Amino acid sequence: MTFTAIIHKEEDIYVSECFEVGTVSQGYTIEEAVDNLKEATELYLEEDPLNAPTVSPLITTF
Repeated sequence: MTFTAIIHKEEDIYVSECFEVGTVSQGYTIEEAVDNLKEATELYLEEDPLNAPTVSPLITTF
């Protein structure tokens, strides 16, 4: 599966969110934040595979 990571900076850390699953993580670099989000998402889906998303959200700008 492919998921979307939304990343924003809060003070000295990057916060990453996966809207398809609802997982959130953080890291001191963008790469670390994405790696941590990937791990959190994998662990979440191992525990509750029935909540795996079936559709992708619509993301737009304004």
